[in-house]
Amino acid sequence: MKIIGEKINGTRQRVAQAIAARDAGFIQDLARRQAEAGAAWLDVNAGTMPDREPDDLVWLVRTVQEAVDTPLCLDSANPQALAAAIQVVKQVPMINSISGEPGRLASILPIAAAHQCPVIALAMDEQGIPKTVADRMQVVRRIVAETRRQNLPDDHLYVDPLVLALSTDPQSANVALHTMQAIRAELPQVHLTCGLSNISFGLPARSFINRVFITLAIQAGLDSAILDPLDPELKAVIITAELVLGRDPHCRNYIRAYRAGVFGNRT
Repeated sequence: MKIIGEKINGTRQRVAQAIAARDAGFIQDLARRQAEAGAAWLDVNAGTMPDREPDDLVWLVRTVQEAVDTPLCLDSANPQALAAAIQVVKQVPMINSISGEPGRLASILPIAAAHQCPVIALAMDEQGIPKTVADRMQVVRRIVAETRRQNLPDDHLYVDPLVLALSTDPQSANVALHTMQAIRAELPQVHLTCGLSNISFGLPARSFINRVFITLAIQAGLDSAILDPLDPELKAVIITAELVLGRDPHCRNYIRAYRAGVFGNRT
């Protein structure tokens, strides 16, 4: 399971304040802690107005790269911001995100294809988020047809089946999980990802919901997620789920995590 660290996101009030004040120390501390916790990518999202976002995203990229060597996930729907930021990254970044919306495919996919970036693809189009697995799969097939046409390999694609809050749709987890299973069966080289915390939005004791859902999602084929790498209980659940599902040869990752203290002193 590859973790995309979620913390550097301008929709969070404290991060927005740091971006506005150019508080490099705060951003770099978030970057270091997530990198040390094992994030494979660090999501960087300025979350500012379109006219400011290119400068803000470039500043974020440069600031984070001064602190860590972890690859970045450039999180923006603004092609101008992505085009600016991709010029200053030191490693090939992930791009978050494209979708089945023609505008996003036309403006963002060419950037990812030109630089051969891994890219997150949302299972939605200009009509919104489909309600059924079959309709989401139709969107995914259209996206894959276009990524292939632009010579982006299937294994560079991270499909987000779109996990909606259970508080607004009690069947949202089932739809997302069944969509993951369908993608894994039909498109075995494509990766799966999601914004984990969406599932529990609006409900109390959210961590329990997140832990159960990610266990089921890993079984359904999820191999990456945007989440908080600083949550040791969540990391323990992920490592244990992969162990139980036979995805940890010789139990190496589990034993390594135990020795590193991820599981505390429990037996």
